[in-house]
This record gives sequence, C-alpha cells and structure tokens, in this order.
Amino acid sequence: MTPIRSRGLLPRAVAALALFATIWIVAVALSPRTAQASEIPSFAVDAAWPKPLPNNWILGQVGGITVDAQGHIWMIHRPRSLTDDEKGAVLTPPRSKCCVPAPPVLEFDTDGNLLRAWGGPGEGYEWVGREHGIEVDDKGFVWIGGNADNDNAILKFTLDGKFVMQIGKIAPSKGSNDTTQLGKPAETAIDKDANEIYVADGYGNRRVIVFDATTGAYKRHWGAYGNPPNDDKQAAYDPKAPVSQQFGNPVHCVKIANDGLVYVCDRINDRIQVFRKDGSFVKEWFYEKNTLGAGAVWDIAIWPDPKQTYLLSADGENNEIRVLNRQDGTVVGSFGHNGRNAGQFHWVHAIAADAKGNVYTAEVDTGKRIQKFKLISDALR
Repeated sequence: MTPIRSRGLLPRAVAALALFATIWIVAVALSPRTAQASEIPSFAVDAAWPKPLPNNWILGQVGGITVDAQGHIWMIHRPRSLTDDEKGAVLTPPRSKCCVPAPPVLEFDTDGNLLRAWGGPGEGYEWVGREHGIEVDDKGFVWIGGNADNDNAILKFTLDGKFVMQIGKIAPSKGSNDTTQLGKPAETAIDKDANEIYVADGYGNRRVIVFDATTGAYKRHWGAYGNPPNDDKQAAYDPKAPVSQQFGNPVHCVKIANDGLVYVCDRINDRIQVFRKDGSFVKEWFYEKNTLGAGAVWDIAIWPDPKQTYLLSADGENNEIRVLNRQDGTVVGSFGHNGRNAGQFHWVHAIAADAKGNVYTAEVDTGKRIQKFKLISDALR
C-alpha cells in the first residue's frame, strides 16, 4: 500500500512545536522562581555535640535554648526534674558515682565546649519553680522564665549571672488582662530597635505581653486574632470544632522577624498566628490539625538568610521539625522522628538556629538533652 502524504504537514508541525517550546521557555522565565531542593534547609545530626560536661554534671529537662549574637548556645534546664538514680551522687548517702545536677543556665560554643554555668536562688530576686525559656539580647542580658504554679515572673541577668531586674512576682496570677503580673510565661523575644521584650504568656495566661526591656514598664498586650484575651474555661481541643477565638494554654513561643512580623505558637490549637508589632492580626497557619495531646506547634526558629525565607517549627507531640516557607506557611521539608537515638526526639521542646544554619534542639519529659544538627544543603548560599 502506498502511504498517503500530506504536502506541508510535517514542516507545519515542526514550526508549531518550536513555537510551543518558545512560549514555554518564556513562561518559565517570567514565572516566580521556586526553591530548588538544595536551597531548602536540610541537616545531619552531630552526635558528638555537646562535649561531656565537667564536674560529674548531668542535665534534667531542658526548658529552653537560644543562640546569642556571638553564636554561643545558651540553654536552661530543670535540675529538680532529675530522678534519684540520675542524681545518685548527691543523695545521702550517695547512691552511685553519678551524677550531680548541673547549674540551670549553661553556655556552649559551636564546638560543644562549656563556657559558663550559673543560676538558682540568690539575693534580690525570686528564682522560678520550674525553669522554662531563655533569651539572650544583643546588649548582653539573659532573660529566663518558669512555668510552675506561681512562676508568674521573668528574670533578667548579666551574662555572668548577676541579677538585673524582675518583672512580675512568684505569686498567684492575676489573669490575662493584668499588666503587673505574668501567668507562667513560656518564652521571650527581644525587639532591639524598640528596646522591648515580648513575652509568650503562657501556661497560665492567654496572651502576648510587651514590656520596656530596660525599665520593665508595661507597653501593651493582646490575645488570639489581636483581640483582648479572656480566661473563660475552654473545651478540650477538637479538630472538628470551630477554631478557637482565644489562645489555648500554653501560648508557647513568640518570635520577631526583621520585617516586623511577630510569630506566636498556639501549641494546643496546632497553629501559628502572625501579628504586627502593635498586635494587629495578619494570618494563621494550622499544622497536623488532628494532633491531640500536647499539640503540634511548640517553638519556632527563624532562618538566618537575609530574607529570613524559612521558619523551623518544633513539634513535640509528633517529634519532628518542620521547615516552613515564611511567606505562606507551606511545609517544604521536615526531619526527626520519635525515638532515643541521635537525630530522633522525645518531646522536642525548643529550637534555635545560628548564623551558619546550625540548628539546636532541647527536649523535656524524659528526653533531657540538647542536640545539634549541621546544615548540609545550600540554603544559605
């Protein structure tokens, strides 16, 4: 059979294909640039970090971790959370050779060397009942809080542990709209330009509250969606119910980006809410909405590239770290898993990142450790 040929059909098809290819190339060139896999932060655990502690010291539950302007890692732990078999050397009579509770506040360098250690009761201030949250500002002051029943204050110290100021008291809370007392504050963040300290307040209250970082004077506060908070009894979290118009307990973290956006962890409600510095609501994102228990949003670290492209969000119930696009909150990566081995987590409670993209995590409950994860992608190119 003689094939039938259509004169000019093949050249016209080739021309159409070339035109389509040209249009596709132009469209790609004009479309928004998406991140390549190598540009998304990814990590490998440094199982040798930190180095063994001196003086037969051991860590309890680690209530907070942060990185200062020098790239040093600061953490606060709970010596009173150690069990008798863990602190056997200090029992009377000694139960075993190991160990001795370390002081609550410790400073490390990026290689894991211990640089400083201090903390506990002292003259002129009331030490907290259960250590929770730590922040080091650019002026060289260390801020700590607590979440025991009457831990309704934050404390300010020098880098060497000299007491500077106390906001609030170790005394019963006065509620989410009182301006003198806190409510088991979980975490703080410093706005260095405005010289203000923001408090995620907290395990007792349902708000963010802001003070002058030098005088301790009250500035402002707000609840979920930027509305006044209230302390009415809330129903247990239900992923099928309408979203709560109030923060749950705890309001577990607060972070401030360079563009002025304020990120708040509403832990039990599985969400991050975003605000401007005046407390006006911008948007919210939900994560693992079916998570019950202790919730899915525990802490946030802001990625250190100039645009602060990503957020790293610690989830202590699902025991993973999510990498979020800061612009729209989408999940672009994750790492970690429930477990006891290096790189795994049990109740990953707090997270921090240094200028080189190294990530540091802290665990509570029976985790009682800190870990370092080295950046292995080109996310800071």
